[in-house]
Amino acid sequence: MKDGFLYRISLRIIPFLYVFITSLLFLTCRIKTHGKEFRSQLDSQNVPIIASFWHYTIFYVFYYLRKDSAVVMVSASKDGEYINRVAQKLGFTTARGSRKKGGMQAIKSLIRNMRAGRNAGIVADGSQGPARVVQAGSIVLASRTAAPILPMVWSCDRYKRFGSWDGTALPLPFSKIDFFYGEPVIVPPKIKSEEFEQYRLLLEERLNDLYTKAWALQNKTEH
Repeated sequence: MKDGFLYRISLRIIPFLYVFITSLLFLTCRIKTHGKEFRSQLDSQNVPIIASFWHYTIFYVFYYLRKDSAVVMVSASKDGEYINRVAQKLGFTTARGSRKKGGMQAIKSLIRNMRAGRNAGIVADGSQGPARVVQAGSIVLASRTAAPILPMVWSCDRYKRFGSWDGTALPLPFSKIDFFYGEPVIVPPKIKSEEFEQYRLLLEERLNDLYTKAWALQNKTEH
């Protein structure tokens, strides 16, 4: 009972403090956006977009995309509730699910929201990894909605790297952030099982090419 009470209190306090503090932090950073032509090209088509990004980027990606009308997929785990509330405070609609719990229900929720005109955001390597290995979600969603997948990555000259499976990173105050949009991936509707791996690998390749390009700007091979 005590743990449940503390957990409920922390859910009220931690997401609020996180959004407040990081919003101030990110205002001190210098941002340069690369590949704007890819985003502009898709925006001009006036169709929903699927934003696809590695899990390590999640802190800054949510902030960067906060002005988008978007639904984002968040883990259904107990810890995922913190991310769920942060996403909602930043203005996103959320769909809860992962490979092991509620994944297909979350995909169905994403589809409904996209049909209502919202963009979607999904972590390409999922909530549990392996890091920088594309999981099924982005490809399934793209095939069912005919929406283009837009790869996204960021790098930074000064950041805090956490000891999680993905090396989640948080830009430090007054740092320089390079944000990259990549070439969109178009997945055919009602994709056949034998074609699935082809598009999964294509998205993985484009995200990792962006990753290499982004971190080379910081004179690093990885974050």
